Amino acid sequence: MTYDQTHWIPEQRRQPLPTFYYHAHFTEMLDFVASRYAHTLLDEHIRFIDDFRALSREAQCLYVRLINRKGRVFGRDRLRYPELGDLAPWLDELRRARWVAPPEAGDFDVVLKFLTRAEIYAVALPLVPGMSRSLRKAQLVAFVRDNIDPPLFMAAFDSDRVFVQLRAESVRYLLFLYFGRIRDSLSRFTMRDLGLVRTQDLQDTYEPRFGDRDEALEHFYFASRLHSASDGDALAELQCDAGDWPEPNFPGSARLRDQLAFTLGRAAERARAPEKALSLYARGESAECGERIARLLLATGQRDEARKFLERCIDDPRSDEERLFAEDIYARKFGRKRTSTATDVLRAGESLDLDESRSGAPERAVVEHFEGLGLAAYRTENLVWRTLFGLLFWDELFVENDASLHSPFEFLPAALANGRFYARNPERIEAKLALLREPAAVKRELLRVSTQYYGTPNGVFRWRRELNDAVFALIDHGDCDALISSIRRLCRDYRESRYGYPDVMVIDEAGVRFLEVKTEGDQLRRNQLLRLEQLRADGFRADVLRVRWMLDPDQAYVAVDVETTGGKGENHRVTEIGAVKVRNGEIVDRFQTLLNPQRTIPPNIVRLTGITPAMVEDAPYFADIADDFVEFMEDAIFVAHNVEFDYGFISREFARLGRSFRHARLCTCSSMRKLFPGHRSYSLASLCSRYDIPLRQHHRALCDAEAAAELLLLINEKRRAACER
Repeated sequence: MTYDQTHWIPEQRRQPLPTFYYHAHFTEMLDFVASRYAHTLLDEHIRFIDDFRALSREAQCLYVRLINRKGRVFGRDRLRYPELGDLAPWLDELRRARWVAPPEAGDFDVVLKFLTRAEIYAVALPLVPGMSRSLRKAQLVAFVRDNIDPPLFMAAFDSDRVFVQLRAESVRYLLFLYFGRIRDSLSRFTMRDLGLVRTQDLQDTYEPRFGDRDEALEHFYFASRLHSASDGDALAELQCDAGDWPEPNFPGSARLRDQLAFTLGRAAERARAPEKALSLYARGESAECGERIARLLLATGQRDEARKFLERCIDDPRSDEERLFAEDIYARKFGRKRTSTATDVLRAGESLDLDESRSGAPERAVVEHFEGLGLAAYRTENLVWRTLFGLLFWDELFVENDASLHSPFEFLPAALANGRFYARNPERIEAKLALLREPAAVKRELLRVSTQYYGTPNGVFRWRRELNDAVFALIDHGDCDALISSIRRLCRDYRESRYGYPDVMVIDEAGVRFLEVKTEGDQLRRNQLLRLEQLRADGFRADVLRVRWMLDPDQAYVAVDVETTGGKGENHRVTEIGAVKVRNGEIVDRFQTLLNPQRTIPPNIVRLTGITPAMVEDAPYFADIADDFVEFMEDAIFVAHNVEFDYGFISREFARLGRSFRHARLCTCSSMRKLFPGHRSYSLASLCSRYDIPLRQHHRALCDAEAAAELLLLINEKRRAACER
């Protein structure tokens, strides 16, 4: 495999997986957990490991096969594993050893989910003769739950045809210890062996992610419930159980508790149950939960309670994020302030007018603008900070004896994942930070690490050959105390401080300046606002830069429409391209071709577009017309109605050829919504009808592209008039 800084590229097709690859994966996981997590295991987990090892190899393989399948209920006649031969003896062994069992009344819900609609009717109709025979599966399941007692249903059900996997919770716990999150299969191991998922081989030292059994069980408690919250059927029970949650004793489990409270609270809000939502949000301590509490109290007319809650968040904030949202809402709701702090900072930002042709990459356009003024400028965002941090502390994170990971699948060092990096060795870290006062010495250290370890995958930053230029510029021109303060923050709380940094760094006569680039319609996220505040407090200049796109009458636009074999997904392909070039308010050229998609066209798509398999059978492949389309596009702005759809298909076609496709984009749908508000529908057909634009062959590419071009002319006329005012 070769590494291109962002992707692993297979040099040749992988060999087929060994026959019993899944068994090897499970035993690898089991041995890892047994050797490194014995201190976190309950008796039931120890018995699980011992009992599994006592099974015959074939029975072990069959059980692992079941683990990798979805659900806990399985039909005997649906299992086909040729490498195991006749499954009956191995199923019997698993049943005798209590690894699987016939379903019982307690398995009622999972059995209903497993059975087909016809199978449920076969059991339910004799029990409730008058029930409707036209219910959909979800309606049928709900009816059976409400009208048939579980023991009665299970007694009438032919349970010999199915069986239930036992010990599922033990498997889930062991997998959780290994991966640090809820996983219901070993698919990550398979993807590793196929070269689709990387693993870390920088070191073979692994530190348990949990110090003791209580910490592990507490994390598992909240993680498993958070995972279940994605199942709509489980929401009601999870919400009812919230009052029984244990009080977290560890930062990681507290974060999971907060995520769970927020997830369940949002579900309650969607169900129009504000009081329930408030009680759920109150179980969490995150800024997200707090903000929803404040907004719900205000929305339900509880202004006094909202005022008291916000004043508590301001006077005694649990985090900077909590203080920010509380000050914002308090000022607007009780201080007669009309806009948020983020909006104020955004509006107060300096404005910069740039040519619209650069709108596809605003940060790059800003960098080139400042370079045109003779200044050094760099795309920085999070990467420059994480690279400086990672290079400076490479030895402590990846090389020293106490440097470790939690598992081969993880790249973030354990000390950063568990937040103990600074506390583990503050003296050594402060000595390294002091190097930042000696630019020549710290640059030598960074060059040593870069030279020795360049390209080594790690969980902190991505290697880029030119990145040291930005890092060295920051070291040479940044205030030492400000730099030390910012990097120390990463040392103390890397997980919470690694995102949200400004996009661009400019070096001018006053030193380093950071700019958060925002274009029209962009919002300043709270973590971005917080980073700006922190950088300013550290001593840096950090501002918002608002970019306005200026219209050039000579700028070319190409309105594009594609017809495809389906709506989404990597497997769908383009069947037709239509494109219309516009310059100076006039249509100056057209491009159209059918394409052989190299796959079938579904009947519903044929009915929609009128493009049949026979029509594209002898059409060119995309590779045959790619150069012609690039030549037609030149440096034009890519325009389409719902532009992400058409642009996404075109760029994926180029990606299949190993080529990039990058153009500034303009969406006629969103632009019409903004500039021509008030219409009930902004579909292409509706807008064409409203503005008398011909649409004779809707869902044929050239016709739709011409219609989009006409909308573009309306849009640019309105934009030009606004610029002249």
